[in-house]
Amino acid sequence: MSQSAKTSDAAAARPKAVNGELKLEVVVIPVSDVDRAKDFYGGLGWRLDADFPVGDAFRVIQFTPPGSQCSIHFGKGITAAAPGSANGTYLVVSDIEAARADLVARGVDVGDVFHRAGPGKPQVKGRDPERSSYFSYATFSDPDGNSWLLQEITARLPGRVEATSTAFTSPSELAAALLRAEAAHGEHEKRTGQRDADWPAWYAEYIVQEQAGGPLPQ
Repeated sequence: MSQSAKTSDAAAARPKAVNGELKLEVVVIPVSDVDRAKDFYGGLGWRLDADFPVGDAFRVIQFTPPGSQCSIHFGKGITAAAPGSANGTYLVVSDIEAARADLVARGVDVGDVFHRAGPGKPQVKGRDPERSSYFSYATFSDPDGNSWLLQEITARLPGRVEATSTAFTSPSELAAALLRAEAAHGEHEKRTGQRDADWPAWYAEYIVQEQAGGPLPQ
Protein backbone atom coordinates (compact mmCIF):
# COMPACT_ATOMS: atom_id res chain seq x y z
CA MET A 1 0.00 0.00 0.00
CA SER A 2 1.33 3.45 -0.88
CA GLN A 3 2.11 6.03 1.80
CA SER A 4 -0.64 8.31 0.46
CA ALA A 5 -3.19 5.49 0.67
CA LYS A 6 -2.11 4.72 4.23
CA THR A 7 -2.47 8.40 5.15
CA SER A 8 -5.93 8.54 3.56
CA ASP A 9 -7.06 5.40 5.40
CA ALA A 10 -5.73 6.74 8.70
CA ALA A 11 -7.56 10.05 8.20
CA ALA A 12 -10.80 8.23 7.39
CA ALA A 13 -10.49 6.15 10.56
CA ARG A 14 -10.24 9.17 12.85
CA PRO A 15 -13.40 9.99 14.81
CA LYS A 16 -15.38 12.97 13.58
CA ALA A 17 -15.79 16.05 15.72
CA VAL A 18 -18.87 15.81 17.91
CA ASN A 19 -18.59 18.95 20.03
CA GLY A 20 -19.92 21.35 17.44
CA GLU A 21 -19.21 22.50 13.92
CA LEU A 22 -16.19 24.53 12.86
CA LYS A 23 -17.14 26.65 9.87
CA LEU A 24 -14.52 28.62 7.96
CA GLU A 25 -16.01 32.12 8.02
CA VAL A 26 -13.54 34.67 6.64
CA VAL A 27 -10.28 34.87 4.69
CA VAL A 28 -8.31 38.11 5.14
CA ILE A 29 -6.98 39.70 1.94
CA PRO A 30 -4.17 42.30 2.42
CA VAL A 31 -4.61 45.39 0.23
CA SER A 32 -2.91 48.77 -0.09
CA ASP A 33 -5.83 50.86 -1.32
CA VAL A 34 -9.08 49.97 0.42
CA ASP A 35 -11.44 51.87 -1.86
CA ARG A 36 -9.76 50.50 -4.99
CA ALA A 37 -10.14 46.96 -3.64
CA LYS A 38 -13.78 47.66 -2.76
CA ASP A 39 -14.47 48.76 -6.34
CA PHE A 40 -12.71 45.67 -7.73
CA TYR A 41 -14.50 43.06 -5.63
CA GLY A 42 -17.82 44.82 -6.02
CA GLY A 43 -17.25 44.73 -9.77
CA LEU A 44 -16.94 40.95 -9.60
CA GLY A 45 -20.58 40.79 -8.52
CA TRP A 46 -19.69 39.73 -4.98
CA ARG A 47 -22.09 40.72 -2.21
CA LEU A 48 -21.01 43.65 -0.04
CA ASP A 49 -21.86 42.65 3.55
CA ALA A 50 -20.17 45.37 5.58
CA ASP A 51 -18.07 48.50 5.47
CA PHE A 52 -17.29 49.52 9.03
CA PRO A 53 -14.83 52.37 9.66
CA VAL A 54 -13.79 53.11 13.24
CA GLY A 55 -11.91 56.38 13.37
CA ASP A 56 -8.87 56.80 11.13
CA ALA A 57 -7.02 53.65 12.20
CA PHE A 58 -9.49 50.87 11.48
CA ARG A 59 -11.86 49.89 8.70
CA VAL A 60 -13.15 46.45 7.73
CA ILE A 61 -14.96 45.56 4.52
CA GLN A 62 -16.58 42.18 3.94
CA PHE A 63 -17.53 40.66 0.60
CA THR A 64 -18.99 37.22 -0.09
CA PRO A 65 -18.64 35.47 -3.47
CA PRO A 66 -21.93 34.19 -4.96
CA GLY A 67 -22.87 30.85 -3.43
CA SER A 68 -20.01 30.89 -0.92
CA GLN A 69 -20.42 30.31 2.80
CA CYS A 70 -17.01 31.89 3.40
CA SER A 71 -16.35 35.63 3.00
CA ILE A 72 -13.30 37.85 2.61
CA HIS A 73 -12.18 40.77 4.77
CA PHE A 74 -9.87 43.60 3.81
CA GLY A 75 -9.46 47.12 5.08
CA LYS A 76 -7.24 49.12 7.39
CA GLY A 77 -5.71 47.97 10.64
CA ILE A 78 -6.78 44.32 10.27
CA THR A 79 -3.60 42.59 9.06
CA ALA A 80 0.15 43.13 9.00
CA ALA A 81 0.56 40.98 5.89
CA ALA A 82 2.06 42.66 2.84
CA PRO A 83 -0.49 43.80 0.24
CA GLY A 84 -0.68 41.28 -2.58
CA SER A 85 0.69 38.38 -0.51
CA ALA A 86 -2.50 36.27 -0.58
CA ASN A 87 -1.67 33.81 -3.33
CA GLY A 88 -3.66 31.04 -5.00
CA THR A 89 -6.88 31.30 -2.99
CA TYR A 90 -9.28 28.78 -4.52
CA LEU A 91 -12.69 29.63 -5.96
CA VAL A 92 -14.63 26.50 -6.90
CA VAL A 93 -16.93 26.66 -9.93
CA SER A 94 -19.09 24.09 -11.71
CA ASP A 95 -18.38 25.44 -15.21
CA ILE A 96 -14.97 27.04 -15.59
CA GLU A 97 -15.54 28.37 -19.10
CA ALA A 98 -18.73 30.13 -18.03
CA ALA A 99 -17.08 31.48 -14.87
CA ARG A 100 -14.12 32.80 -16.84
CA ALA A 101 -16.40 34.40 -19.45
CA ASP A 102 -18.36 36.18 -16.72
CA LEU A 103 -15.17 37.63 -15.20
CA VAL A 104 -13.85 38.73 -18.59
CA ALA A 105 -17.17 40.46 -19.31
CA ARG A 106 -16.65 42.37 -16.05
CA GLY A 107 -13.28 43.63 -17.25
CA VAL A 108 -11.10 41.23 -15.26
CA ASP A 109 -7.83 40.03 -16.78
CA VAL A 110 -8.24 36.26 -16.48
CA GLY A 111 -5.64 33.77 -17.68
CA ASP A 112 -6.48 31.05 -20.18
CA VAL A 113 -8.16 27.90 -18.89
CA PHE A 114 -5.62 25.12 -18.37
CA HIS A 115 -5.48 21.58 -17.03
CA ARG A 116 -2.86 19.10 -15.91
CA ALA A 117 -2.43 15.75 -17.62
CA GLY A 118 -1.52 14.21 -14.28
CA PRO A 119 0.03 14.91 -10.84
CA GLY A 120 3.29 16.81 -11.16
CA LYS A 121 2.91 17.23 -14.91
CA PRO A 122 3.07 20.62 -16.68
CA GLN A 123 0.05 22.74 -17.52
CA VAL A 124 -1.81 22.09 -20.77
CA LYS A 125 -3.89 24.83 -22.36
CA GLY A 126 -7.63 24.25 -22.34
CA ARG A 127 -10.15 22.52 -20.12
CA ASP A 128 -9.53 18.89 -19.19
CA PRO A 129 -10.82 16.93 -22.23
CA GLU A 130 -12.87 14.59 -20.03
CA ARG A 131 -14.05 17.43 -17.76
CA SER A 132 -12.73 15.52 -14.76
CA SER A 133 -13.38 17.23 -11.44
CA TYR A 134 -10.42 19.09 -9.88
CA PHE A 135 -8.41 19.15 -13.14
CA SER A 136 -9.33 22.44 -14.88
CA TYR A 137 -8.16 25.88 -13.71
CA ALA A 138 -7.85 29.58 -14.52
CA THR A 139 -6.26 32.43 -12.57
CA PHE A 140 -6.77 36.14 -11.99
CA SER A 141 -5.49 38.76 -9.55
CA ASP A 142 -6.83 41.86 -7.82
CA PRO A 143 -5.14 45.26 -8.26
CA ASP A 144 -2.66 44.50 -5.45
CA GLY A 145 -1.64 41.15 -6.93
CA ASN A 146 -3.58 38.90 -4.57
CA SER A 147 -4.18 35.89 -6.80
CA TRP A 148 -7.23 33.68 -7.17
CA LEU A 149 -7.42 30.22 -8.67
CA LEU A 150 -10.65 29.07 -10.31
CA GLN A 151 -11.07 25.30 -10.10
CA GLU A 152 -13.82 23.32 -11.80
CA ILE A 153 -15.42 20.72 -9.53
CA THR A 154 -18.56 18.84 -10.48
CA ALA A 155 -18.13 15.74 -8.29
CA ARG A 156 -16.37 15.66 -4.93
CA LEU A 157 -13.91 12.99 -3.89
CA PRO A 158 -15.30 10.47 -1.37
CA GLY A 159 -15.62 11.91 2.12
CA ARG A 160 -15.48 15.56 1.00
CA VAL A 161 -19.25 16.09 1.36
CA GLU A 162 -21.62 14.54 3.87
CA ALA A 163 -23.65 11.87 2.08
CA THR A 164 -26.85 13.25 3.60
CA SER A 165 -26.18 16.82 2.46
CA THR A 166 -26.83 17.91 -1.13
CA ALA A 167 -26.87 21.59 -2.02
CA PHE A 168 -26.57 23.82 -5.06
CA THR A 169 -25.64 27.48 -5.00
CA SER A 170 -27.37 28.60 -8.20
CA PRO A 171 -29.95 27.47 -10.78
CA SER A 172 -27.17 27.06 -13.38
CA GLU A 173 -25.22 24.73 -11.08
CA LEU A 174 -28.31 22.56 -10.53
CA ALA A 175 -29.06 22.61 -14.27
CA ALA A 176 -25.52 21.39 -15.01
CA ALA A 177 -25.97 18.52 -12.54
CA LEU A 178 -29.27 17.57 -14.20
CA LEU A 179 -27.60 17.53 -17.63
CA ARG A 180 -24.87 15.21 -16.36
CA ALA A 181 -27.51 12.95 -14.81
CA GLU A 182 -29.47 12.95 -18.08
CA ALA A 183 -26.40 11.88 -20.06
CA ALA A 184 -25.53 9.13 -17.57
CA HIS A 185 -29.15 7.94 -17.50
CA GLY A 186 -29.15 7.70 -21.28
CA GLU A 187 -26.20 5.30 -21.06
CA HIS A 188 -28.06 3.39 -18.33
CA GLU A 189 -31.07 2.88 -20.61
CA LYS A 190 -28.79 1.76 -23.46
CA ARG A 191 -27.31 -0.90 -21.18
CA THR A 192 -30.69 -2.15 -19.98
CA GLY A 193 -32.32 -1.90 -23.40
CA GLN A 194 -35.53 -0.44 -22.01
CA ARG A 195 -37.06 2.80 -20.83
CA ASP A 196 -36.63 3.46 -17.13
CA ALA A 197 -40.02 4.56 -15.81
CA ASP A 198 -38.47 5.39 -12.44
CA TRP A 199 -36.01 7.88 -13.94
CA PRO A 200 -36.69 10.64 -11.34
CA ALA A 201 -35.38 8.39 -8.55
CA TRP A 202 -32.36 7.45 -10.73
CA TYR A 203 -31.60 11.12 -11.39
CA ALA A 204 -31.90 11.95 -7.69
CA GLU A 205 -29.56 9.12 -6.67
CA TYR A 206 -27.03 10.12 -9.31
CA ILE A 207 -26.99 13.79 -8.27
CA VAL A 208 -26.70 13.02 -4.54
CA GLN A 209 -23.95 10.44 -5.02
CA GLU A 210 -22.03 12.61 -7.49
CA GLN A 211 -21.89 15.53 -5.08
CA ALA A 212 -20.94 13.31 -2.12
CA GLY A 213 -18.32 11.39 -4.08
CA GLY A 214 -20.20 8.12 -3.59
CA PRO A 215 -20.80 5.22 -6.02
CA LEU A 216 -22.85 6.35 -9.01
CA PRO A 217 -25.86 4.30 -10.12
CA GLN A 218 -25.26 2.16 -13.19
